[in-house]
Amino acid sequence: MKIEEPKSHDLTPRLWVDKYADYLYGYACVRIDDKELARDLVQETFLAALEGIEKFDGRSSEKTWLTAILKNKIFDVYRKKSSRQNKQATEQITTTEGDEFFDDDSGHWKEVHYPTSFGIEEPDALENKEFQQVLKSCIKKLPPLWESVFTMKHIDDESSEAICTELKLTASNFWVIIHRAKVNLRACLQRNWI
Repeated sequence: MKIEEPKSHDLTPRLWVDKYADYLYGYACVRIDDKELARDLVQETFLAALEGIEKFDGRSSEKTWLTAILKNKIFDVYRKKSSRQNKQATEQITTTEGDEFFDDDSGHWKEVHYPTSFGIEEPDALENKEFQQVLKSCIKKLPPLWESVFTMKHIDDESSEAICTELKLTASNFWVIIHRAKVNLRACLQRNWI
């Protein structure tokens, strides 16, 4: 009896935990600052993959497919966080607050408010690790919707349009939120890092 060679797009669910759990957990921890929730999301990813195993068509690697499932689960967390915020307050956002920092014509920082150096131009591994902890702490202090928008844009590299669709935001609300998040992060970093 001849044993068939496995096809390149065959999945190996029995090896997923050994091969991908650490990677997926790390991926989730960077985006969700809650280790218990990150573990749960990885477990949910494996379960969802098992339930949808017949949908895998082999156009991507097993790791890429599992990461995409996890990414969608993380977006669900972002949506849940942002839906807790008062949507009316989001709709009433105006851009006048914080405008003293930026030039009306160019949109760039006014010279008097130009960000100062954070002292990380020449990366030192220990300082970089400390900076990352301060940055995470500052991001965590943002309102949940702002945190979700900032994380999706600057950590996940999602497009503005995708973020607006996922979180049900208008384009103008998105830009105001991202602007305010950056201004708040700048202030937090200047208080806690410099």
